[in-house]
Amino acid sequence: MDVAAIRRDFPIFDKGDCIYFDNAATAQRPKQVLEAIEGFYRSTNANPLRGLYAWGVGATEAYEAARARAAKALNAADTAELVFVRNTTEAINLVAYSYGLETVKEGDEIALSVLEHHSDLLPWQMVAKAKGAKLRFIEPEKDGHITEEAVAAAVNEKTRILALTQVSNVLGTASPLKKAAELIHAVGGVLLADGAQGLPHMRTDVQALDVDFYAFSGHKLPGPMGIGGLYGKRKLLEKMQPFLRGGEMIEYVDRESATYAELPHKFEAGTVNAADAVGLAAAFDYIDDIGYEAMEAQETELVRIILEGLKDIPHVQVYGPADAAEHHGIVCFNVEGCHPHDISSVLDEEGIAIRAGHHCAQPLMEFMQERLSMEFRATARASVAFYNTKEEAERFVDAVSKLRRWLGFGD
Repeated sequence: MDVAAIRRDFPIFDKGDCIYFDNAATAQRPKQVLEAIEGFYRSTNANPLRGLYAWGVGATEAYEAARARAAKALNAADTAELVFVRNTTEAINLVAYSYGLETVKEGDEIALSVLEHHSDLLPWQMVAKAKGAKLRFIEPEKDGHITEEAVAAAVNEKTRILALTQVSNVLGTASPLKKAAELIHAVGGVLLADGAQGLPHMRTDVQALDVDFYAFSGHKLPGPMGIGGLYGKRKLLEKMQPFLRGGEMIEYVDRESATYAELPHKFEAGTVNAADAVGLAAAFDYIDDIGYEAMEAQETELVRIILEGLKDIPHVQVYGPADAAEHHGIVCFNVEGCHPHDISSVLDEEGIAIRAGHHCAQPLMEFMQERLSMEFRATARASVAFYNTKEEAERFVDAVSKLRRWLGFGD
């Protein structure tokens, strides 16, 4: 993999002043994505799905071609099963409001793991409180793995919804989605998978996994902010009521009532984000040109360098599995006596960008503090992407080795 050539596709790296290790928060965009967005505004800019003139038709065709490209990336059985949204959070909320509130009854249960991002927790808290249902939590192993046995223990005849992250945004561990789908379907429930951290790192086939809903964000890929997707099985989406109401999602409106448009448009009220949908399609094309296998190999090697380097540094605690391949680009760590925010600030002075805090996963931070003797209810997180280099990983390890001395601990 020619990383140097790949980095030339990313204009932001021309600045050359930052080791960007915050890819789990948002990825960088290659020029192919930026050019696709600009190309839409330069040549096809009109309101899609409404104008019957040439530009309007062109905008509609570009938007629907982007939908088909996203559906293909997930191997959806039907292009209409791909609904465009702003991000993973909106996708999960759509399911919570349009499916959860209509399906969950008093006394039912919603199962989810302690690993979940707040975006895959708060909507289910809302549904449970509104409907008088119970949240049942799946406990991870010490290294962050969710086992099939743990999922099986949490799922029963009362479980209507099982919500699982595909990959933890803190520990990088992957959930057993295929087995989870088997378990929840056996009791008549549905599985929603949060793919925000999964899709950027692994090829995902929603049909093979048999998930009922799959949510993702474009900006976690090398795609635009403000665009994401919800995959849902047609039979479920057809029964669901719209999450938002207004322009374009209707078939007919009179003074007292309305009928809604066919899938997927009944879930896409208002003017759509066509330019960023086109950019998202370009991001999927870019990933295919490189290949998931090559991306995974590069990211695993970078994580291996970081893990092996950090384990030899006194006072450093690393969380998650021992195997670099099981981190999916994410390494969370702490340095004894140093608050994660201080770690991030000091590394920033060295030109290294990482994330610090609870990573929108406070229940997991509490779990880790109780199980792993974590000093703060927060961690520092380095997250790599395929365009990062081995030299950057080595410089990062070297900087961490000096942190305590820089912060006045003298060792």
